[in-house]
Amino acid sequence: MCVKYVFFIITGNANYFHYTKQGGSPVIDGVDDAKEMVNTRQACTLLGISDSYQMGIFRILAGILHLGNVEFASRDSDSCTVPPKHEPLTIFCDLMGVEYEEMAHWLCHRKLATATETYIKPISKLHAINARDALAKHIYANLFNWIVDHVNKALHATVKQHSFIGVLDIYGFETFEINSFEQFCINYANEKLQQQFNMHVFKLEQEEYMKEQIPWTLIDFYDNQPCINLIEAKMGVLDLLDEECKMPKGSDDSWAQKLYNTHLNKCALFEKPRMSNKAFIIKHFADKVEYQCEGFLEKNKDTVYEEQIRVLKSSKKFKLLPELFQDEEKVLSPTSAAPSGRVPLTRMPVKPAKARPGQASKEHKKTVGHQFRNSLHLLMETLNATTPHYVRCIKPNDFKFPFTFDEKRAVQQLRACGVLETIRISAAGFPSRWTYQEFFSRYRVLMKQRDVLGDRKQTCKNVLEKLIQDKDKYQFGKTKIFFRAGQVAYLEKIRADKLRAACIRIQKTIRGWLMRKKYMRMRKAAITIQRHVRGYQARCYAKFLRRTRAAITIQKFQRMYVVRKRYQCMRDATIALQALLRGYMVRNKYQMMLREHKSVVIQKHVRGWLARRRYRRTLRAIVYLQCCYRRMMAKRELKKLKIEARSVERYKKLHIGLENKIMQLQRKIDEQNKEYKSLLEKMNNLEITYSTETEKLRSDVERLRTSEEEAKNATNRVLSLQEEIAKLRKELHQTQSEKKSIEERADKYKHETEQLVSELKEQNSLLKTEKEELNRRIHDQAREITESMEKKLVEETKQLELDLNDERLRYQNLLNEFSRLEERYDDLKDEMNLMVSIPKPGHKRTDSTHSSNESEYTFSSEITEAEDLPLRMEQEPSEKKAALDMSLFLKLQKRVSELEQEKQSLQDELDRKEEQALRAKAKEEERPPIRGAELEYESLKRQELESENKKLKNELNELQKALTETRAPEVTAPGAPAYRVLLDQLTSVSEELEVRKEEVLILRSQLVSQKEAIQPKEDKHTMTDATILLEDVQKMKDKGEIAQAYIGLKETNRQSPQDYHMLNEDGELWLAYEGLKQANRLLESQLQSQKKSHENELESLRGEIQSLKEENNRQQQLLAQNLQLPPEARIEASLQHEITRLTNENLDLMEQLEKQDKTVRKLKKQLKVFAKKIGELEVGQMENISPGQIIDEPIRPVNIPRKEKDFQGMLEYKKEDEQKLVKNLILELKPRGVAVNLIPGLPAYILFMCVRHADYLNDDQKVRSLLTSTINGIKKVLKKRGDDFETVSFWLSNTCRFLHCLKQYSGEEGFMKHNTPRQNEHCLTNFDLAEYRQVLSDLAIQIYQQLVRVLENILQPMIVSGMLEHETIQGVSGVKPTGLRKRTSSIADEGTYTLDSIIRQLNSFHSVMCQHGMDPELIKQVVKQMFYIIGAITLNNLLLRKDMCSWSKGMQIRYNVSQLEEWLRDKNLMNSGAKETLEPLIQAAQLLQVKKKTDEDAEAICSMCNALTTAQIVKVLNLYTPVNEFEERVLVSFIRTIQVRLRDRKDSPQLLMDAKHIFPVTFPFNPSSLALETIQIPASLGLGFISRV
Repeated sequence: MCVKYVFFIITGNANYFHYTKQGGSPVIDGVDDAKEMVNTRQACTLLGISDSYQMGIFRILAGILHLGNVEFASRDSDSCTVPPKHEPLTIFCDLMGVEYEEMAHWLCHRKLATATETYIKPISKLHAINARDALAKHIYANLFNWIVDHVNKALHATVKQHSFIGVLDIYGFETFEINSFEQFCINYANEKLQQQFNMHVFKLEQEEYMKEQIPWTLIDFYDNQPCINLIEAKMGVLDLLDEECKMPKGSDDSWAQKLYNTHLNKCALFEKPRMSNKAFIIKHFADKVEYQCEGFLEKNKDTVYEEQIRVLKSSKKFKLLPELFQDEEKVLSPTSAAPSGRVPLTRMPVKPAKARPGQASKEHKKTVGHQFRNSLHLLMETLNATTPHYVRCIKPNDFKFPFTFDEKRAVQQLRACGVLETIRISAAGFPSRWTYQEFFSRYRVLMKQRDVLGDRKQTCKNVLEKLIQDKDKYQFGKTKIFFRAGQVAYLEKIRADKLRAACIRIQKTIRGWLMRKKYMRMRKAAITIQRHVRGYQARCYAKFLRRTRAAITIQKFQRMYVVRKRYQCMRDATIALQALLRGYMVRNKYQMMLREHKSVVIQKHVRGWLARRRYRRTLRAIVYLQCCYRRMMAKRELKKLKIEARSVERYKKLHIGLENKIMQLQRKIDEQNKEYKSLLEKMNNLEITYSTETEKLRSDVERLRTSEEEAKNATNRVLSLQEEIAKLRKELHQTQSEKKSIEERADKYKHETEQLVSELKEQNSLLKTEKEELNRRIHDQAREITESMEKKLVEETKQLELDLNDERLRYQNLLNEFSRLEERYDDLKDEMNLMVSIPKPGHKRTDSTHSSNESEYTFSSEITEAEDLPLRMEQEPSEKKAALDMSLFLKLQKRVSELEQEKQSLQDELDRKEEQALRAKAKEEERPPIRGAELEYESLKRQELESENKKLKNELNELQKALTETRAPEVTAPGAPAYRVLLDQLTSVSEELEVRKEEVLILRSQLVSQKEAIQPKEDKHTMTDATILLEDVQKMKDKGEIAQAYIGLKETNRQSPQDYHMLNEDGELWLAYEGLKQANRLLESQLQSQKKSHENELESLRGEIQSLKEENNRQQQLLAQNLQLPPEARIEASLQHEITRLTNENLDLMEQLEKQDKTVRKLKKQLKVFAKKIGELEVGQMENISPGQIIDEPIRPVNIPRKEKDFQGMLEYKKEDEQKLVKNLILELKPRGVAVNLIPGLPAYILFMCVRHADYLNDDQKVRSLLTSTINGIKKVLKKRGDDFETVSFWLSNTCRFLHCLKQYSGEEGFMKHNTPRQNEHCLTNFDLAEYRQVLSDLAIQIYQQLVRVLENILQPMIVSGMLEHETIQGVSGVKPTGLRKRTSSIADEGTYTLDSIIRQLNSFHSVMCQHGMDPELIKQVVKQMFYIIGAITLNNLLLRKDMCSWSKGMQIRYNVSQLEEWLRDKNLMNSGAKETLEPLIQAAQLLQVKKKTDEDAEAICSMCNALTTAQIVKVLNLYTPVNEFEERVLVSFIRTIQVRLRDRKDSPQLLMDAKHIFPVTFPFNPSSLALETIQIPASLGLGFISRV
């Protein structure tokens, strides 16, 4: 049976049962339910509850849980039924041992008894559910009483007890949004307990003072008896509730009306809510609480029907259940003594001592309120009869979070518990008290011997007068001393200080003795060690002298041997060289004779070859004719053979005997395969056995070697250990004798020190008292001085901050005005240029020199239309020029002189290049002609370069003449034609020079490579190996290289007649011819492969074009679909599409990366394998080659690996590439690609690394031009794309990062605190760029102001619609008031913005700024400015629109502002100051919601609306329009009262807020932890002309 019941209990978890799942969180963190269950069962067993009773308890609890799951089905409005075979009810009946039908019947019916008859009446579904819950509570309550009785019996002792300790755990004061009957009962109990607490604490405290005859003023405290009378007195709340429960048709509404009629306007503690007729308010001692009347009657009745109890009592299968409902237990009154001396305290109502007839059947009919009141009275009697002590528990927060303290909530609890009142009494009185004897025994340490008297009371008085100077801090009573708060702690501190000083003195003496003892022991040990070490060193030195002498002798003989050997080697080498040289000379002479003989032979053979060729031609013609004839005859024969082959007899003749031969051959093949396999297996087995045997032998040899070494080491170690043991024994005897002598000395020293300590203690106490008095005076004076100084410092800092913000705002406004004027100046300048460049009617002639320059040097692709305009102005002398000021004229003259210097340097460079080319030409002419085709091509190239150089020189001369002729200021002005022509020509010349320089370098490199390739061929003079040529051709990959090699090969084969004598008769000519043929075939195959690869590339490109077309079509379809959607859905769809596209691209890139990684790994493995093989081959070749062969053979080139370069964090670029750098990095850079793929602030880092390189070169002109170009480029980008938030944010972030880099690496100590040592090495060394830092700071301020303007333009259309017009909380605004005209919105209904639109836009702004790596402090300032714009525009519209000034609109605004604050909290921007900018709007919304009737309301409004001006407050009150029936219009008198109260306030008379106001911006220094040497430049930026240094 027990197993079955346990099964019933655990059929479902806590979420399965109705009674346990209502809390929503059945699991508690850190609590193990299984462990708690085991502990509970152990406790029950310990208290004498047997296992059978425990299982019975669990059975009853399981039944209660299943009873809660019983459901009812209503038949009509007055009756209901339980579903047939309802599982929860079936389980409940099985557990309780009752009949299912009977329990199901009485759960849905009740019995009514009259004087004569009884009726059975069905009940409604609601009454049935209430009766079910009441029955469950009744069973649970009886079970609780039963457990309490058993616990009391187990704890009962036979010895009579006269006192007991009771623990009362109560709920605290409760107030929720919805308060019902439970909160009412809890707060009623708290009222009674608070009254008892007041009686106990306050009255007893004052009686104590009166008894001790201490002067004391009585303190008034709050008495909550009126509130208790309101609840429990006659015609009180409980009385009326019980009366209403007795009424046949009593309801919550009628009870509420009775309460209003009885107590409203009669009792000051009872109130009625404004908005409800079904609630009432009671002013408790802690706070006002509003109770909802709904459910009070039903909860008070808590009716348990007798028939259900009778069914449970009739259970015969379950013995424990009838015991719960027996009326035998009797509870004594708390005032009467129980036999055991204990009073059981429970939460259940206490029954009277004697039971009257018929009372048992009606006990459960008492109302819950009546039972609770009786139980509370019994509890109060118990508390009054005992001595209570109180423990107040304060919750730090309502969410059970660790390390979180809610101050307001804690103060509220302290006030509700009456602790603040207790603290007030304690602070006014004497909370600490001691008897005279206790004080004397505790603080005897602080007294001197002469202060101790026979009278303890007088002694204590004398000591206190010395220790505490202020007599108001303590009072002497009859038997006790009373202290004010903090005095006992002060006395304890003095006592602890005195004891601590004594302890320190004792510790000092003992530690000194111990350290001296340790020092002597260490000194003796050190002397012993030194003796042994010095002896060891002397022995080592003698050994060293012997070894050096022997080494010198060995060196003498060895050096003699080496010198003798070297002499013999040199002698042998000279003899060998002489022999070789003489042989070489003889061989040369022989070769000359041989060449003459060979030339004769070659002539003979060539002449014979010519004759044979003629003969072969004639022979070939004859053979051709013979072949034609024989072919004709063969065709005739073939026809005959085909006719014969078709006959069957021929096949039979041919195939006779072939089948047998095939079978024999097949058998032979099988036999050979078997033999081959058997041989392979034998060979493998032999290899395996050989390898295993070799491994075993190797392991055995190694093991034997290690064992030998270990044995040697062990023997040496044993000998050394034996010597050390003998030494240690001698030292042990010595230390024992020393220890005895030291202990005797220590005893003597101890007696002497104790006497000294006693004397010094007395002196120390006197000095301490004097010192404490002086310290106290010094502390008081210092505290006063510091307080005054701190106040002055705070005031001065506030004033300085205000002045600094004003100055900063004024400076930034001036910068804004400057930038505006600068833009205006540029616009006027462009307009003037356009007006000047308008052509007049008629024919114009263009400059011939310009056209020739364009045709010759192809400048037309580089000169834009804007640059052509001033060129056309050259032929218009009649047009008027704009007057230039003197400063501009001087600048232009300086620029012209600089350009002349540059021209001169370019001319010198050209002359130098020309001389180098001439020298190279002369050297080439001295050498013999090699590879004629290549040399001719190179000579043509050089001629072209010379002609181009001459043309450039002529052009420069013409420009110089034009400059010298036209030196007038109007001609040399920046807008003048000559000036434009000069600039254009100089730029084109410099670019052309760079191109020609590159071509010269390429040609020189080709010449050098060709020379290196030709030299080894000249040394060999013969072409003996055709395979070398094939290998060289196979290494060539490019078509150009292959073609060039082919031409060179033909030229080498086409030798002059003077080289024919080098060929011999051994067939070298034939080998050369075969090599040439193989090279031709290889070239053809390579050309074919190149052609195939080209076709494959074309096909892949076509596929890509097709895919791009499909993508384009898909994009067009998506665009068409998006255009049909509303704006918000369009944005979401585009974002979704962009996200999917980016994810697909990322996946493709990841796949490519994985493939590349795999290929890299494979190649690395192959390289390792090849390196090993090459090393092995080299080692083998070196072993096989003799030393003589090594000397004669040429040294093979070795591939030396290059070490990885250590970069210095600099970027090098040419001065000519500066404009290209600015163009690629600033003007044409797309922020989105940089923000998504690269590190934030990469352009700033690149620019700074370029500046670092210029600083490293000490080139001030390069630094100046780069910084100027950078600043101008950023201004151009912002002028061109200044309306794009992403662009402005990107360049604001990069400008700030560039500014931070200039500070971080400036070398100033203030900016180098957070740098690493490597970063400190990267600091600027030659230039101080502080002035440019100021310029960049001004530029950053201008960009920030432009960013704010962009933000304002984007947000302004959204604010009014999202913050005021849109109903975020549906149904609050209700119906608009009559008489107001319908205001049309500025935006159509389709494009109406909501608060979500604003938050989405804020999220977009925040994400863009974070992606661009903007500084967090700067993001906070931007967010603060955004929120100021939102608050200012919203408040201005609120002040101008009457339809917006209502109570419901105030609620909408408060909700919208809370959503904005939630956004700030999510983004961790609460400390940015953005919330404070919304304070005027929040106060305006609060002003719309508060009461506006009485003077108290006016005072509250004046104190609340401190961020609004007087004009704004009056305007809102005048515009306030009631929308609902409970609102009222603000009276004119109330508005005048507000004006009178705000008359003294000093604020601006301006009504509207300045929405264009921009807060001053600051750029706090934010160093970067990124190392410059680790930055990689991506290829996507197009900065290939920059190189890392």
